[in-house]
Parts: sequence; C-alpha cells; structure tokens
Amino acid sequence: MFKSIFVIFLSVFSFDAVFGFGIGSTLYCYQCISTHPGCQPFNWWWHWSIACPEEDDTCVKIIERKGGNEVVTRECLSSLRAVRTDIPADHYEGCRPAATDVKLAHYVNNSIKELDIKRNYYDDVTWCFCYFDNRCNSAATTTISLVTLGAGLLVSAHMLAL
Repeated sequence: MFKSIFVIFLSVFSFDAVFGFGIGSTLYCYQCISTHPGCQPFNWWWHWSIACPEEDDTCVKIIERKGGNEVVTRECLSSLRAVRTDIPADHYEGCRPAATDVKLAHYVNNSIKELDIKRNYYDDVTWCFCYFDNRCNSAATTTISLVTLGAGLLVSAHMLAL
C-alpha cells in the first residue's frame, strides 16, 4: 500500500516538475524586494511563490538602477497596477524599459526633494514580464532535464516491481 502511494506521488511530482503546471490553473509568482534577505541574489528557499489574484495575470520582475545601486522587485502584475504608473503597454514575454507618465505629479508643488513623487530617482528602470511558466520571475530559469524525468520514471518502475 505504501509503495503504491509513493509511486503515485513520485509520478505526479515528476510530471508537475517537468511541465510546471503548479496546483490548479493559477499562475504562481515570486514576491519579494531586493532589500529583503534572500531576494538578491534570489533564494527560493526563503521566498515561496504566491498565487496571482487574477486569472490572466503576469509575473513581473522590475530592475531599478541608480549608479551602482540596484533594486529588484518580484511580484504579480495585478498587484502592481494600483501603485505603479510606469508599467509598459506591452506585457508580452521579455524585458523593456519603463513607460514615462507625463501627468504624474503635474499639479504638485513639493519642496521636499526626498519624496520621489515624479518617480525620476532611478536612472534606469526595466520591466521583465513572463507568464508561460510558474515562478518564472526568479533570478534564473531552472529547467528539469529529460535525464531527471527518466530517473524518476525508472525509480517508480523499480518500486512497482518490488
């Protein structure tokens, strides 16, 4: 009984790991900012993925650079729409520069320079979009080879033979 449960679990895990379906049809993305420990360089042991709230959502990785400083934000696009106005119009796979919002803080007379109300502090802002794979907004894409799949299937076949 235990062996058959183990074989079923191993087969489902191998299939899910290779094809990256996740649980259900929801897109899963990482959520962190590089000021959090384990986010830059990215460590998936610290930051688990979250289910994106919208059905047709996109995983986003925002890279903001000012001189030698770099801030990386990982999130679902639907969570950023309410707070960011520099989202590029094209949300297809790949990276592109941030859009400029000419109306942002147009009617504000602010004398405090530290408040970045015009969002022009960073020299370079790049948005990277991905939605074909779960957890695709990590530092590097991890793929499982056919050797790993074959080894998993051999182990499950060996367990069935016992």
